[in-house]
Amino acid sequence: MEFGRIIISETAFNSENLQDVIHSNISVINLMREEGVNDDLIHEDAIMSYYLDYYTSQYAEGNFAQFVYNSGWDKELNELIEEGLALIGAEKHLELFQQQSKKVKLMSSVKLNKFLKGKLEGVNPIRDLLNNDTFFEIEENLVTLNATFLKTHPDFEVLSVDDMFATIEEFVGHEIKRE
Repeated sequence: MEFGRIIISETAFNSENLQDVIHSNISVINLMREEGVNDDLIHEDAIMSYYLDYYTSQYAEGNFAQFVYNSGWDKELNELIEEGLALIGAEKHLELFQQQSKKVKLMSSVKLNKFLKGKLEGVNPIRDLLNNDTFFEIEENLVTLNATFLKTHPDFEVLSVDDMFATIEEFVGHEIKRE
């Protein structure tokens, strides 16, 4: 049975900061994972939002090379991000992601593996080749688009923290220790 809902806390929903909506979704996913729920059973759009945020924060912190490096350039993850960018309507970001992905695909597997196993810092021509500051110039705001996608989703629900726990406990079939 799949958990067919995207749950956000009331606090996050009412926050001025849209990142709180995304973080609330991430917290729910992390909690479910901690309780042994497989990603296949979590709402696929909730998971997609989770990884879009991962991509956004990796790129914002350390450019495209950091995303490639920290994600290990995972085919499934990349497909999910590509799908996600299209779904939230981030056409320019999607274009950039595809353009950047091409750079990695054109690299030999030896070169890519050397990059992934090496150090990101210091002199790193591959890192410099992968980085692209266009990301910071694109006017589409990934946080806004991601949060809006969640908030307008047909399976979206706003719950109090207690109700969030109760809903997840019902799904996992046991009580969850609260910190």
